Amino acid sequence: MELAPGLHRLGNDLVAAYLIVTDEGVTVIDAGLAGHWRDLTRELAEIGRAPADVRGVVLTHGDSDHIGFAERLRREHGVPVHVHAADAARARGLESTKPGWGSVRLGPVLRFLAYSIRKGGLRTTPLREVHELTDGRVLDLPGAPEIIGLPGHSPGSVAVHVPAVRTVFVGDALTTGHVLTGRRGPQPAPFTDDQKAAAGSLARLESLRVDWVLPGHGAPWHGSIPDLLSAYRAADAPHVG
Repeated sequence: MELAPGLHRLGNDLVAAYLIVTDEGVTVIDAGLAGHWRDLTRELAEIGRAPADVRGVVLTHGDSDHIGFAERLRREHGVPVHVHAADAARARGLESTKPGWGSVRLGPVLRFLAYSIRKGGLRTTPLREVHELTDGRVLDLPGAPEIIGLPGHSPGSVAVHVPAVRTVFVGDALTTGHVLTGRRGPQPAPFTDDQKAAAGSLARLESLRVDWVLPGHGAPWHGSIPDLLSAYRAADAPHVG
C-alpha cells in the first residue's frame, strides 16, 4: 500500500512493516511476521522491484513480530539487517522478556492471535547475523535513515527518522491501535518492558518535522508530532505518575 511517493506499508493495523523506495533501491523498516514475505514480494512487484533491490532492513527493536521475514532476506539475498546493540541478542533469539499484558478484551486478543498465527507468527526464524546500531547514526541506505534511541519498550527500541519521506517509524515505542484492547488512537504499547522509560523517551521526537508517524501496530498517523504526543499523554495520564 502506497502511503506517499516512496513510502509503502505492508500488513495492516494489527502488524505492519514499511518500505522506503528510492532510485538507489529499497530500505525495509521492520519485517513484520514470517508470512508477510508474500506481502513484500507482491508490493515490490507492483512497483517494478524485487527482493534483490532491497539494500537493508532496519529493525525498530528485536521482538518476534518485527523480525518476521528479515532472516529470509538476509539468507537468500544477502540483505544486511540492522538492530540496536541492546536488542541484538533479542533479534537473534538469545534472550527475551515477558512483560505483563495489562488490560485485555477477548475479541481484540483473539483477532490479534488469529492474524499472527495465519501470518506465521509461530514460525519466526531468529536472525543468524545482525549489524548493530547506535543512537544518532545515519545509515548508508536508501532514504538515509537516522536512528533515534527510544529505550523503554525494549532496551534497544529505536525510532527511524527518514527526512526524505518526512516520516518517523516508531515501532512499539507507542501504538495507535492497541492489539489487546482494541482501543484506537496514540497510547502506550502493550508488552512494554519499562512503560515509564518508554513514555519519557518520546520527548526525543518533539523536534521532528514530519508528515507521517508510523507504528508497528495501529493506523498510520498523518499529522504533527505535537498533536500525536498530546493525544498519547492524555491516554497515558492514568498509568504513569
